[in-house]
Amino acid sequence: MGETEPIRGSQGRVWLVTGIILASLIIDQAIKLYIATHFALGESHEVFSWFWICYIENNGMAFGIEWFSKLALTLFRLIVVGLLCWYTHEQIRQPKVPTGYIVTLAFIIAGALGNIIDCVFYGKLFGYAGWFYGRVVDMFYFPLIHNSAGEVLFFRPVFNFADSCITCAVFAILFFYLKELKK
Repeated sequence: MGETEPIRGSQGRVWLVTGIILASLIIDQAIKLYIATHFALGESHEVFSWFWICYIENNGMAFGIEWFSKLALTLFRLIVVGLLCWYTHEQIRQPKVPTGYIVTLAFIIAGALGNIIDCVFYGKLFGYAGWFYGRVVDMFYFPLIHNSAGEVLFFRPVFNFADSCITCAVFAILFFYLKELKK
């Protein structure tokens, strides 16, 4: 009886991780596909003075940084997500690892996969590039602080739901699960 409890617990965690990843991917891709098919590139709409929907496409990494070729970056992302999936699987099997930590890993995987989907498929889907050369669709913009000239001082980046999944999960790990990360 003692041996089946961790397996049952592990199976529950697997379902939890799978559900988080699938739900996050569906939300992310639904938003991105809606924006890409209903907005013109560069089009912006004010929702509130502090929140805009702005359709941009990001060819590189965070903040548009381009350190590698597009193909190398996409392949690197796939390898990292594969390693993160393996690591998460190993953590699921450890009954003493907090479920919250595993949830944060699931959100990081979901966010990374959401942006990988854009890179792998969107160039071909929207007809501007081949497989693995697509651009990431970004849309959320929060110009929170302006100077006297009206220029945005904080927060300039335009990002997407997948980026939010990654960022929130990383902050949660740093604030609540640093001990697990050190192991």
